[in-house]
Amino acid sequence: MQYHRYGGSEVLAVEEVEEPHAGPGRVRIAVRATGVTPADWYLRSGMLQDFVSLDLPHVPGMDAAGIVDEVGEGVTGTAVGDAVFGLVPFVDQGGAAAEYAVLEAWAPKPRSWSFGEAGGAAGNIDTATRVLEALDAVEGMTLLIEGAAGGVGTITAQLARARGLTVIGTASESNHGFLKGLGVVPVTYGPGLADRLAALAPHGVDVVLDAAGKGSLAELVAIVGDPHRVVTIADFDAARHGVRFSRSEAGESPGWAGLPLAADLADQGRLTVPLHAAFPLKETAAAHDVSAAGHARGKIIITVP
Repeated sequence: MQYHRYGGSEVLAVEEVEEPHAGPGRVRIAVRATGVTPADWYLRSGMLQDFVSLDLPHVPGMDAAGIVDEVGEGVTGTAVGDAVFGLVPFVDQGGAAAEYAVLEAWAPKPRSWSFGEAGGAAGNIDTATRVLEALDAVEGMTLLIEGAAGGVGTITAQLARARGLTVIGTASESNHGFLKGLGVVPVTYGPGLADRLAALAPHGVDVVLDAAGKGSLAELVAIVGDPHRVVTIADFDAARHGVRFSRSEAGESPGWAGLPLAADLADQGRLTVPLHAAFPLKETAAAHDVSAAGHARGKIIITVP
């Protein structure tokens, strides 16, 4: 699946291309599943042209799970035939919505996860780990996640709880039961949030992740009293509020270290990947549209035959 120009989901098309190969320090997998993130359709639409320069045509998909079938020079501890999940070098080599993909960071697939669950996990784990490190989130703190029921929110909540944090998450009332099942204290988003939080967290909120990008940064900063204690991954107006905007950069990410830790937590039964919907590769456009609608509960994935 790839696109030759920026635009709506209609620019996506299944085409035959040359196979990618594993360079030094990388592995190639036969893809079983890949995740869909907002960044996929941000990039496809051209919204991020000022931040990320893509070589078109471009294959979407930032994370994947599958079976290793090529091992690059210098790689140790991973062999052909291993089941893994990880992240692709999407800027310089293209994405994972394809039969084969090259991974630049990976970990063994947890035995407790299906390939679908693993295929949609790595990008959110990388983001969640990066954000928790940026916020200096440690045991005993209270974390507020704006938009907690989505892919990033659900993973961040679980990784934060594994660190010993209390997690409060905003969501529509229909998702409150779902969040409680993840150990999150749910709260309705929107006007009056500070008053509702006062009852749930009488000692206050320490740090905030905005995973929704719905224009609430001013209120979130007021809630914690310091813009440095708020990180957004979705609001491009962050700088105006003094808030840090966190995104994946080309090259090694501080979030990569979270992959093996997350795999261990998964096999301990402490980390799940809630799936909202799965689409076959040929229906990637529909998957992008569902993601862009902003109402997914958990992760959207694409399966590859």
